[in-house]
Amino acid sequence: MYSDLQLTEDRPVYIQVKDYLKRLMLKGGLQPNQKLPSTRELSTLMKVSRSTILLAYAELEEEGLIYALKGKGNYVSTLIETQQTNAIHWQLDWTAEVSDYAIQAEQYDLMKHGSGAERGEISFTSIAPDEKLFDLQNVKRAFLDRMSLEGEVLLNYGYAQGYKPLMNYLMNYMENKGVDLTGKDILITNGFTEGFDLVLGALRKKSGKALCENPTHHTAIKNLKLHQFQLTGIDMEPDGLDLKQLEQELSGSAYDLAYLVPSYHNPTGIVTSPAKRTEIIRLMNEYQVPIVEDGFNEELRYSGSHVSPLIASMGKGNGLVYLGSFSKVLFPGLRVGWIIADATLIDYLESMKRARSIHTSTLDQSLLYQYLSNGNFEKYLKRARTEYKRKYELAVHCLKRHLPMCQISGAGGLHLFVQFPPEVRTRELLAACKVNGVTFTPGDTFYLEPGQGLHTMRLGFSRVSDENIRKGIRIIGETVASMMN
Repeated sequence: MYSDLQLTEDRPVYIQVKDYLKRLMLKGGLQPNQKLPSTRELSTLMKVSRSTILLAYAELEEEGLIYALKGKGNYVSTLIETQQTNAIHWQLDWTAEVSDYAIQAEQYDLMKHGSGAERGEISFTSIAPDEKLFDLQNVKRAFLDRMSLEGEVLLNYGYAQGYKPLMNYLMNYMENKGVDLTGKDILITNGFTEGFDLVLGALRKKSGKALCENPTHHTAIKNLKLHQFQLTGIDMEPDGLDLKQLEQELSGSAYDLAYLVPSYHNPTGIVTSPAKRTEIIRLMNEYQVPIVEDGFNEELRYSGSHVSPLIASMGKGNGLVYLGSFSKVLFPGLRVGWIIADATLIDYLESMKRARSIHTSTLDQSLLYQYLSNGNFEKYLKRARTEYKRKYELAVHCLKRHLPMCQISGAGGLHLFVQFPPEVRTRELLAACKVNGVTFTPGDTFYLEPGQGLHTMRLGFSRVSDENIRKGIRIIGETVASMMN
């Protein structure tokens, strides 16, 4: 006893000593009214300073877990006996208590049920930004700048709608993308997912049906299903949605909303053409179906001119809800996103936000605002585009070399979508590739119906080194060749 304390460097030593002694008491290793070693004796046993033991004892005494008798030493309090005696070991079968929502959420959880990468594997599963590009010095500077200006305010409760300086910056940012802000407002959210969840929770279900691209973002599929929407998928063509199929669906049935990712679509990487964007808006207006637009990777185009978001083509119209985030471009750990929509809808969403999470971290919002307003974003984005474009071109080159039988799509962003000949089943391919240390995301994950996309895969390259891009795609190519022979 006492000599088995394992110290770590991430916490003050006296806290670790206090927690160690507290665990011994709660588990019965130290009994009520038992005398504790003297501070000098315990410091020797634990190989820490005597002042550390004094601080630990003082903390335990303050919590009522030990008491001191003058001239006699420190003793374990009877409070421990009370806690041990009153402990009720009540067991519930929680699998029988959870809701259908919780059960579905667990079933749709790719982090649990997907093909995760093992240590040392070459993983093409992630489409997160490469942390090696993170601009840490300017992030630290932005944090210190903002804390010195209003640190006390930032550490207190904030406002449900958001941190005003960031809201103003993002409104101006969207206006510079061509968005007419007349009659519109903004709400800051904990990234895209919370924003989407709020919007879906706010919309009245009339038909209970939603339109989306097929394939589409798995998180969106999951959230739409959790909100009990029946999904109809519209096939993707090289320049966006199949408009004939879209119009056929709109004319044949009523829909409550359409969820669309028009730029660097996840998973196909397709950018919807300007002509199709105009027609999509016309059709949705004609059939009065609100659009929820996912801004996703708008900043990461590697060739051609930038395409504005759908909302920029709406003018003063209010039939579109825009979900924005810098998660795939800047720092996903900050969990800051935004919704631009009709002011009336934002008013309702603000109240829902307040009821659910009170507000997005003001500290995160202010840090992002200061970083952006310091002029760092443009510099970082230029560097990130250059690096991701280089990796994008390398991945395309390797795919064409090692998988010449495949079709590749993706005009930007952090991933490519690969279609194999129909006889190649990518789940079988994945199992074979994992044996050789390579993993990717099977494309059927993103399709609405079982049996669709069985010959496709999404290949994320953003966090993979050049060497591993070459090696990993070569292994995939060799594995496919051996399977087809």
